[in-house]
Amino acid sequence: MTVVGVLHPGSMGAAVAAQARQGGAEVLWCPTGRSPATQDRAARHGLDAAADLAELTERADIILSICPPAHAEDVATEVSAHPFAGIYVDANAIAPATMARVSAILLSTGATVVDASVIGSPPSASKSARLYLSGPGEALVSVATVFDGTAVRPLPLAGGIGRASALKLSYSSYQKASRVLAAVSYALARDYGVEDALLDIAEGRSTSYLAETQYTPKVAARAWRWGPEMSEVASALREVGLPTDMAEAAASVMSRWDGFKDEPPGFPEALQQLRTPPDTKPS
Repeated sequence: MTVVGVLHPGSMGAAVAAQARQGGAEVLWCPTGRSPATQDRAARHGLDAAADLAELTERADIILSICPPAHAEDVATEVSAHPFAGIYVDANAIAPATMARVSAILLSTGATVVDASVIGSPPSASKSARLYLSGPGEALVSVATVFDGTAVRPLPLAGGIGRASALKLSYSSYQKASRVLAAVSYALARDYGVEDALLDIAEGRSTSYLAETQYTPKVAARAWRWGPEMSEVASALREVGLPTDMAEAAASVMSRWDGFKDEPPGFPEALQQLRTPPDTKPS
């Protein structure tokens, strides 16, 4: 039986780990320093608790790192303090240059590093997600095998480390920033009393995120994770000489919603918070 370690089971990490378990793997996680919410998720998805990170790295054949992008290098560094020589899969929304640093950190332990990105909602009985993989070919096969017959669909990419991260950020740079623009648009329309007219226009365009007003509170609740992701998008754009202004601006706007961490506000409250400096928590 393949043993998979997951660091750390947030909403996406726990769901992906649960699919690995469904595929026949034993899935470990490390409860040290984790919140009660994380512990509840791990229990709900049937993940087995390791005594500590040392036990997890000793027993795991594959480690999945699925965490907020700002912590990706820290998690890799923590793992590198142990003699892990299995397959380390970084599935975080990070820039290719950040992924290269993660790879360098883990290669020092003798690990094989796979660059990965998860596209889609947390996988479940009713929803599937794509897991793009790049890196050494044999390692990609090993990771893909873990998810055979599950709601996670592994898709290999040619070109080595950095490709999966680049794909994730290419998608995120539009998919997430466009939702931020929609919120700002509604905030402006509300000031001039044309909010309903804007919605009417948007509803005539079925592909417009402006029609998804119910999504703005969800964006606000996820901004503490998505903001750092947009900073990584800026890093990726900078690496290839493309403008970073939009990504940096989106990260700045999202920082005003940090206080809503995982707690969606009402739509009016989300718009109002855009007027508040990022160091001021919503009341």
